[in-house]
Amino acid sequence: MEHTNHRRRRQALATVSATTTLLLLLLCLAALTTAEALREHRDEGGASSSGGSGSGCGSNAAGGKQSPAVWVFGDSYADTGNLGDLGRELTREWYDPYGTTFPGRPAGRFSDGRVLTDFIASAMGVPTPVAYKLRRGAARGLVARGMNFAVGGAGVLDTGNFQRNIGEQIDLFQAQRPPSPPSARGCDAGVAVVVVSGNDYSYAADKDNSTSVRAAIAYIPAVVRQLREQLLRLRDEAGMRKVVVTNLHPMGCTPLFTRALNYTACDPLANAGAAQHNAALQSVLAALDPANRTFLLLDLNTPFAALVDGAAAATAEERFAEPRRPCCESFSADGHCGQQDDSGRRQYRSVLPGSVRRGSSSSSSTSTRPSPP
Repeated sequence: MEHTNHRRRRQALATVSATTTLLLLLLCLAALTTAEALREHRDEGGASSSGGSGSGCGSNAAGGKQSPAVWVFGDSYADTGNLGDLGRELTREWYDPYGTTFPGRPAGRFSDGRVLTDFIASAMGVPTPVAYKLRRGAARGLVARGMNFAVGGAGVLDTGNFQRNIGEQIDLFQAQRPPSPPSARGCDAGVAVVVVSGNDYSYAADKDNSTSVRAAIAYIPAVVRQLREQLLRLRDEAGMRKVVVTNLHPMGCTPLFTRALNYTACDPLANAGAAQHNAALQSVLAALDPANRTFLLLDLNTPFAALVDGAAAATAEERFAEPRRPCCESFSADGHCGQQDDSGRRQYRSVLPGSVRRGSSSSSSTSTRPSPP
């Protein structure tokens, strides 16, 4: 039983994290699209904001338009170091091969390179927000430009792994700054980014010893209802006037599901569940903000699906040879990328720079690279 619980916790801490490398083009496109929409909103209404130093939104010392501050909430798709090092088995993002391509070493990101937070910040022309856990060692000026509260394994609701859910992350955000009166609120130059990648549904399917996608689908109304409440908190309590929220990628096209199909197809029921979540979220946003003045949807589903289908590539050479296969995977079904045996020998295969063959020690490497994207 203990082994089973640990295995489930490992899966919850980094749901489909191995796919992140395959999503670089997706994330760039999605982040650039959102950043452009945010710039348009800022140009239309940002100059009227009166949020000063007490607003926690960042400001221009010369008295001009506020410089954008980015406040991030979510899970492993956005985490840049908040999930501490609890050992290789539970928090593999602090061990090779994570961080291989960026920043060149394991740094707490569930990726060999950048995650969604990095791409959004880059597209907006601001530094990547400091991870909450690393705030004490960061420059004061950088902290004022935003902060990342996202933590791997988190959900909208509790996901059974003792990580702060999104509501608790917002609590931390509000604790970082003194309350301001309504007249001083208005973070037009500040952007709240809420990233949800499906940990709630993994937990729902797993908590009763069930692998049924239908059990997860039944959880959708509760998740979306609670997500709505947290979005309202960011607008009404925290004073944010720009809140970006992601929809779900096609979850059935991630290795968690495609491995059982030999990486040749996606799981249609899991994808239907993601589509149902996205439709419910879209309805919530339309009801809360019909004109899209406050809430912006960051669509990860459409470009992800196009990437998997090859529709995003202009030529055959630009398509991934195996878009449903992770760039790093364990040799065993219940293992993970970065796994080692008791002798320190790697038990995974990887197409990342510095990847090694089966059984190689952690000090040996090759320069094997994936097929050109």
